[in-house]
Amino acid sequence: MKASGELVCSDLTKVYGGRRRALSSVSLAVPTHGIFTLIGRNGAGKTTLTRILATLLEPTSGTAEIDGLDVMADAKMLRERIAVVPQEGRTVAWMTPVETVTAYMLWRGYGYGESKKKAAEALARVGIEKYATTLNRLLSGGIKRKVLVAMVLASEADIIFLDEPSTGLDPVSRRELWSVLIELGRERFVFLTTHYLEEAEHVSDRIGILEAGRLLSMGTLDELRREMRFGYSLVLPRGDPGPASFAGEKYTRRDGRTQLLTTEDEALATTRRLVDQGLQFSLNPVTLDDIFNYVLARGKSKGEDS
Repeated sequence: MKASGELVCSDLTKVYGGRRRALSSVSLAVPTHGIFTLIGRNGAGKTTLTRILATLLEPTSGTAEIDGLDVMADAKMLRERIAVVPQEGRTVAWMTPVETVTAYMLWRGYGYGESKKKAAEALARVGIEKYATTLNRLLSGGIKRKVLVAMVLASEADIIFLDEPSTGLDPVSRRELWSVLIELGRERFVFLTTHYLEEAEHVSDRIGILEAGRLLSMGTLDELRREMRFGYSLVLPRGDPGPASFAGEKYTRRDGRTQLLTTEDEALATTRRLVDQGLQFSLNPVTLDDIFNYVLARGKSKGEDS
């Protein structure tokens, strides 16, 4: 594993067309090792932030550095260390997976023999070696995404940007990719975006929550749990407001249902009351989905107050 540095953003802002603010004063600092995952709803600004950090887009204001290299001033040096799978990435229809990865390695300066060898190894790592000589146009969308991931695996880049790489994969293939990502995170720094919260919970060393261009919260999963202060989640049917008085916090989820965040003792007492009243509910330890809904609800409340 390479020596750890930091990815640092300071008041990073991006405004499109002079009006639409995609990022608003994003500041963060994370070690450049392991997997940092950015989660957020569609349009939250995940892709914009990824493109800026990967030297593909100029910010409107603010700064960003990776291991002391400025993403604008030192873009050429950074690009020698970066590999990217963009959200809009596509394979060339008339090429095969092995040709696709081999061509990418040739572009990065490797010889033909080494490029072809690395391509075969990378395709095997993502489990699609049997498709190596099949035309890309004949592959499913999920397999095409794996071809793109194989490209960055084959490279020796120590900073990897993956913008929603598991989109289009079936549940089994997605979990296979998770194993590859975890292994990759032991060797290099992976900046990952995803809208699959289970994926973020499973593979991440650190997680950031982005909403409407603002970074609302960031930390390890345990740190995010501690930020909530409550270990249990009660979710009631849509339209049921829940008990008027209890120890914890109550808010309306994005799906319209009422969620109660509370302690173990209060959860037990509350569920007894709900059972006695014949109400349907679910009770679980706090998950990343609960944390995400909580942070978004809190962020909305702060936005309304400001």
